Amino acid sequence: MVQPLEILKKKFGYSGFRDQQSEIINHVLAGKDAFVLMPTGGGKSICYQVPALILDGPTVVISPLIALMKDQVDALRVNGIAAAFINSTQSSHEQAQVFRQLEDKELKLIYLAPERLLSHDGQMIGYLKRLGVSLIAIDEAHCISQWGHDFRPEYLLLSRLKMELPEVPVIALTATADKLTQKDILEKLALHRPKTFLSSFNRANIQYMVAPKSDSYQKLLDFLGEHQDEAGIIYTLSRQSTEGLSERLSEAGYAARPYHAGLERKEREKNQDLFLKDEVKIIL
Repeated sequence: MVQPLEILKKKFGYSGFRDQQSEIINHVLAGKDAFVLMPTGGGKSICYQVPALILDGPTVVISPLIALMKDQVDALRVNGIAAAFINSTQSSHEQAQVFRQLEDKELKLIYLAPERLLSHDGQMIGYLKRLGVSLIAIDEAHCISQWGHDFRPEYLLLSRLKMELPEVPVIALTATADKLTQKDILEKLALHRPKTFLSSFNRANIQYMVAPKSDSYQKLLDFLGEHQDEAGIIYTLSRQSTEGLSERLSEAGYAARPYHAGLERKEREKNQDLFLKDEVKIIL
């Protein structure tokens, strides 16, 4: 069997695992269920993407966020990993193409929304059974808990996964869950003797600074001038501020694009793609 570290280096370009990643991956590869609580940016996706490239059948990733699905699939494809998603943004023809790829064993990871997985009286689960799924990853797992801040009723149906696919390991992941929410997640997903992995939320690679907002635009230009070749995200308080600041930065010679819910979907996706491909350095 190919070793996880070899996959990490060859496909993702990292020289070594962080924190509990290696332990989590080996636990999943042993066919056991896991619950992972790890901060945003801590490397949760590696915990199921590496096993997905080692196991024989496809890995199903349940995600509630369409934009996140696209981000992950695009990043995987850039690394030469066969991945796809099925969601409401696609035409029936596009979805049919993905199903053909699955049937031809051309995909290692398939991203689905929970409502898609459990629609049509569970036909999708039956379909996945026939495909021989090797691993199920449930991202943003706090959505299943009524104690969680992003509760999604459709997530409650995910307990059917262990009933229908009892031999397939499930890894549930989240960056936000207190003790009550953690307990609720484990009960509602009906995982089989899962091991819980709790990572430290101390992010040594993040620096926090607070400064007065006086002359904020000039301070921003000074900061950007010190980080000319780096990429970054700027958060503003309104769509109007996003548009205005993006325009001002563009006029100042920075490759900046807006990204907010008021944009047309095609423009938003285009700006996102440009940022991911490093053709745009700043997204707002």
